[in-house]
Amino acid sequence: MAEFYRIYEENPNPREIEKVVNILKRGGLIIYPTDTVYGLGCDISNLKALERVARIKGVKLDKANFSFVCHDLSNLSDYVKQIDTSTFKILKRALPGPYTFILPGAKSLPNPFKKKKTVGIRVPNNNIALEIVKQLGNPIISTSIHDEDEVLEYTTDPELILEKWDSLVDLVIDGGYGDNEASTVIDLSEDEPIVVREGKGSLDIY
Repeated sequence: MAEFYRIYEENPNPREIEKVVNILKRGGLIIYPTDTVYGLGCDISNLKALERVARIKGVKLDKANFSFVCHDLSNLSDYVKQIDTSTFKILKRALPGPYTFILPGAKSLPNPFKKKKTVGIRVPNNNIALEIVKQLGNPIISTSIHDEDEVLEYTTDPELILEKWDSLVDLVIDGGYGDNEASTVIDLSEDEPIVVREGKGSLDIY
């Protein structure tokens, strides 16, 4: 049975955030709000938790394309190779925001991701997600939770999410209704930016 916390995005209660962080540190899986759709995530440094997420998604961990949710761009060099000034300017303009940027992976990536040439970086414009990552002290990995519904691609109601995911995760955060449009994915790992998926984020950031 998953725990279910109501946390307010405008001013997240630090005690509630601390409870979430403790669950992550123990290897728990959480479903949490972002500035787009609700995400499934865990502590990037916990191998067992990463393997659980990969199993749920039906992929091998070393092949999984999880995004790294960061609090800001200050520790980017831990996960991304050195990037040029123009790329950094795009990131600064767009983040925090509804984007996933694909960037060249650093050699210092956590073990399960060592073979990856690129990584997806997310800094969502959502105080709940940002405070969780800030208190945890390192990124959480994130993957969108899809719905089998033919009309709705993503579940937006936290109570419905709880019903569906109750036995699979340790905590569902109720941060209010989510969006049903995913992030815009832009590949910045090559010479020219490539839009991989057009989502909520505007393309007027170059």
